[in-house]
Amino acid sequence: MKQLLYIFVFLFLGAPLSVAQNKELKIETKQTVKGDINPLSPAKAAFYSAILPGLGQAYNKRYWKIPIVYGAIGAGVYFIVDSNKKHNQYRNEYKKRLINGGADTSDPTFGKLSDESVIRGQKFYQKNRDLSVLITGALYILNIVDANVDAHLLQFNVNDDLSLKPDLQTNPYTYKQDVGFTLTYQF
Repeated sequence: MKQLLYIFVFLFLGAPLSVAQNKELKIETKQTVKGDINPLSPAKAAFYSAILPGLGQAYNKRYWKIPIVYGAIGAGVYFIVDSNKKHNQYRNEYKKRLINGGADTSDPTFGKLSDESVIRGQKFYQKNRDLSVLITGALYILNIVDANVDAHLLQFNVNDDLSLKPDLQTNPYTYKQDVGFTLTYQF
């Protein structure tokens, strides 16, 4: 009797399932819209940044980077001018001492400094000026490279067909969390 009840329940519950399986399966295809890729866009952005720092960032519509570019290059120019001014002051003081044959003790800035201190100050500010020129030049080149790379990345295809995300799975043997990455590529 139990077997007959199981058969009846199976047939009664299986009938709606068999009807549902006869339906057509429709597969939706994603229509990907590919944007126009301009291969000259990175070169144009780099050229604009080389002409006027920050103009390449404006071309890429990354306006928030422009104050950073001008702040970095402006700070570099400030240190170049300041170190050059102090280097010239120490150099002029050393020249004056060579002409006069000694230090002017009434001078409030350089009067108490020895000749060696004046020479060390001159070398120190010369080194700082040269280093500031190198760093400012590197920041200028970094501005150009940033505009170029940013223009390249604007053309990079970022959609759900290719994704890399962290994944946590429970280990079935130890019941501890395993950390990994999942790479998904859909055709």
